[in-house]
Order: sequence, then structure tokens, then C-alpha cells
Amino acid sequence: MSDIRTVLESPVTGAGSPAQAGIGKPLSVVSLRKTYGDVVAVDEASMEIAAGEFVTFLGASGSGKTTTLMMIAGFAEPDSGTITVGDRDVTRLAPQKRNLGFVFQQYLLFPHMTVGENIAFPLQLRGVSKADTRRRVGETLEIVGLTGYGGRYPRELSGGQQQRVALCRALVYRPPVVLMDEPLGALDKKLRDQLQVEIKAIQRELGLTVIYVTHDQEEALVLSDRIAVMRDGLIDQFDTPRELFERPKTPFVADFLGAANFLPGQVEETADEHTLVRLEHGGVLRARPHAFARGAAVDAAIQPGRLRACTPDEGFCTGTVETVTYVGTLVRVGLRLAGLDKLLRIEAPAGWAPIAGERIGVKADAQDVNLFGTEGR
Repeated sequence: MSDIRTVLESPVTGAGSPAQAGIGKPLSVVSLRKTYGDVVAVDEASMEIAAGEFVTFLGASGSGKTTTLMMIAGFAEPDSGTITVGDRDVTRLAPQKRNLGFVFQQYLLFPHMTVGENIAFPLQLRGVSKADTRRRVGETLEIVGLTGYGGRYPRELSGGQQQRVALCRALVYRPPVVLMDEPLGALDKKLRDQLQVEIKAIQRELGLTVIYVTHDQEEALVLSDRIAVMRDGLIDQFDTPRELFERPKTPFVADFLGAANFLPGQVEETADEHTLVRLEHGGVLRARPHAFARGAAVDAAIQPGRLRACTPDEGFCTGTVETVTYVGTLVRVGLRLAGLDKLLRIEAPAGWAPIAGERIGVKADAQDVNLFGTEGR
């Protein structure tokens, strides 16, 4: 295989046109807003994305993630705000003038064209010579492992191969930013996992700037350098996967990304090394340090995988096993605590085999306990 960084960084020129923008440019979004009638789809979204960074917009349907992506692409016009790629303001430019790559969930390949012709199409629109187009198509197919497939038609390819062709078409003209709108959503889990690894490898090797949209939390964690968790048109938190998962700044992020358990209580003691919380439905829970005053009402958020079963006298609370679900590598247990309306969720390796009706204690490390003021829920 040829050096793919050299392949994609060599210039693509059209008839009398200057070289196209290089790959891996930074992108800036400032106070971006979009409304549809009385509905605010995106509300003053701002972020700075570095060159070569893989950023994911993560959220449920209606959170504003796709609308934000469409405004960056130029398919939706913002009511206000600015979008800058490199040092170029593209806010009011037509999509074709932004020179951004776009990979859709639907492959959108032309069925009457071969794979090679599909990939060549953006180059033809840019006036690239036939010789350069042939070379560029071949090199791009090699990048995604489809050398020799140029003469086939989309109907002769698997879903995964078609998505690779769609990726080739987005890369072949060296866009400064590649936008991906749930590109793996139509694929089965095994193929999706495989393509996640391939996309990330290509992105890292080429230093691509990628903005990716998904509602799949695991996919976002696997792919991203940073994730913008969105809700109701707002960015709740924009951070690294580890920070989002282990140090969520809002109850929504803790729940959406970590499926956290929330236990109400009151701060009993604060110290440099820990915060003690007297739980409403248990004993005293030790949390990492938080800036809450003594007596403050809080919710303690703990992810199911960070809880551990123990004997009743060892834990911060004790409950009765109500549900046990085997999910391959994990066992998910629902624990009933007296007075708590929801089951406490615990995840543990599959070797654990609790029995419904069994009384167990629960404990957690202080560093895995996040506290939120009750006004945030």
C-alpha cells in the first residue's frame, strides 16, 4: 500500500483552478442558532474543533445534532451565528462552495454508475483531468481496501462495501472537514464495529477533521476525541469521552452517557479528600470531593458498572435482588431498596449469579460517585 498521507496531501487541481484546500482544517462554530417557527432546534451552539480532531455530536432524536451538522454543511441556513473553516467564513456559502466532505446514512450511490465512476463524480465537477481522476480514484480505493472494485456496480457490493465507497467519494477531493451523519446506522452490529475501527484508523492516519453524528453512546465513545452531548438544541457538555463518562457536569450527561443511578441524600461532611452523603434510602456514602455546603440536598450519581455487591453489613445500602438478566459478558441486576421507586441497577461480570429474593449490600469507590444539586434534576 502506498503512503496514504502522501496520497491525499498531494494537490488536486482543476482546469485553471488553484489547488483545493488541504485536509484537516480547524472549524469554529460561534453562537449558532436555528428555529423552525416557535421551535428552537439549535440554541446558541458554540465550539472550537481542532485540525485533525474527531468530534461527535451525540444526542437523542430532536436534540439538535443533525440540524447543527446540516448548518455546517450548508444544507440549512442558520438564523444567526458564524461557521469558519480554517480562516474562511463559510456561514452563507452554498454547500458546493464550502468544499466539505459528507457521508450520509444512506449511501446515495448512483446505481447506473460503477464504483469508480461514483468516486470520480466529485472530481469531474471540479474539472480535474481524466488522468488525475483515474489515479486519484485508484489511490482512494486502496485506502479503504477496495482495490479492484472500481468496475463493479453498487448492487454488486455488500452494505459495508457501499459505505466504504461513500467514504471514498467524500475523501477523493481532500476536503478540509468530513461530515458524517449516522453513516453506520443501517449496518448490523458486527459490521458496524468493524467499520468504526477502519474509519478511526483512516482518520488518524490522514489527520482528518471529522464531525460525526450519532445517537449511539458506545459508538461515540469508541470513535471520538471529544463529544458534544446535545439536548433540546443546547450543548450540555463538550469534552473527552473519559471526562464525560467519569466526570459528567450535568445529571443529563450522567444519565444519557453512563445510565447512572441517582440516589437522593444530604451532605453530611465535606473534606479535601472526600464528601460524605447521608442517603435517604441507605447509610452514608463516600463521594469524591465536591463544592457543596454541609446540609445541601444532592443526588449521588453512580454508574451500574461501578457498583459492587458485598455482604449487607459492608455496603452503604442494602437491598433485595428483584431481577437478574444475563447479557453474555455481563449480568445486570435490579436491586430493590426500601422507599426508592426505581430499582438500583448493578452490572457485574457474568460469573456472578445472584438469586431473586437475596439480600445484598452495595458499595462503590468514592472516585466513582458524582454529586449534583437537586435543582438540576
